[in-house]
Amino acid sequence: MANKGPAYGMSRDVQSKIEKKYDDELEDRLVEWIVAQCGAAVGRPERGRLGFQVWLKNGIVLSRLVNSLYPDGSKPVKIPDTPPTMVFKQMEQIAQFLKAAEDYG
Repeated sequence: MANKGPAYGMSRDVQSKIEKKYDDELEDRLVEWIVAQCGAAVGRPERGRLGFQVWLKNGIVLSRLVNSLYPDGSKPVKIPDTPPTMVFKQMEQIAQFLKAAEDYG
């Protein structure tokens, strides 16, 4: 996430609306489903919106999730040995996930 200063005026109102819509219970359900589908190797995020976003940010968890939907011989997304740290590599990993998810239906 980019470093951001405090929000004022309309920006604060918009941010407040976004935060009110965030559902902690839905986050818990999604984490449980992802861990059940992919296995405990994906780990668990820190509680809260920011922890959940950081957990998914590099695309590795998403890639493992979509790969878990396919049989062993035909995994559509290549997962690197080390998680990508550079932003464009993270975006590339997420783009692969999005393509595989679209192909899956």
